Amino acid sequence: MNIHFKNICIVGVGLMGGSFALALKAQGFKGKITGIGRTRKNLIKAKRLGVIDFYTTEYKAAVQNADLVLLATPVGWAEPIVRKIRQHLKKGAIVTDVGSVKSRIVKKIEPLMPKGMHFVGAHPIAGRECSGIECATAELYRNARCIITPGAHTDKKALKKVVQLWKAVGSKVVLMEPEKHDMIFAEVSHLPHVVAYALVNSIAKTENNILHHGGKGLRDMTRIALSSPELWRDICEHNRKNLLNSLRNFSSHVSHLTHLIQRSDWPGLENEFSKAKEARQILE
Repeated sequence: MNIHFKNICIVGVGLMGGSFALALKAQGFKGKITGIGRTRKNLIKAKRLGVIDFYTTEYKAAVQNADLVLLATPVGWAEPIVRKIRQHLKKGAIVTDVGSVKSRIVKKIEPLMPKGMHFVGAHPIAGRECSGIECATAELYRNARCIITPGAHTDKKALKKVVQLWKAVGSKVVLMEPEKHDMIFAEVSHLPHVVAYALVNSIAKTENNILHHGGKGLRDMTRIALSSPELWRDICEHNRKNLLNSLRNFSSHVSHLTHLIQRSDWPGLENEFSKAKEARQILE
């Protein structure tokens, strides 16, 4: 087990942060895991469940002895938190995250890191439709991809340690430039979430709210609309430009399908469906 840290601080002990702690413990991690968050009630519950070893609501106490600080919060919190903790970090400390947007975070946080301390951005491609410590599981990251996004100034030794850490909890690590990451995930993650929210709202606003008539297909398509609105608002804000491009492209496809139906071009419509079916096979 290549875990080069003895003291780990997790900022935000919910689904992602809690699952990370449980995965470490499942792999035999014998170090100390300290949790910090907004509410003492949640932290007490996390300790009672054996997710963390210690907890605090004070940033200095949480990070001053940490070899690694994991930011498991909405992406909009990352920079403000680093501004609060940077003066309390010990020399050699590494800060990483689990955020779904990377370019803006890397550009904002790297210059904030004091000399001898390092930031390495990460995005584990894992999650569930529920949130909170009750949903945390040691298996969340097993066999999941984790995209690690070094910037121009990322320390190579720190990068290696973070790569080995994610491999230790069972993830398949992929290195990628932050800008490329954000373009890709605007298409394959951020756009689908926005579409799911829009689809649910569209159906829910019909007369007599007919959502309850939906079957498994509708549930499958809209499961991700159960995700945290706060989390996804921040993701949309931080990847706004790429997401808008994705939405425009998606809208053009919807308009094309609308046009085919208006013209009663059923062969053309079937052709579009066939192309989508063939492309979809890659996910199987």
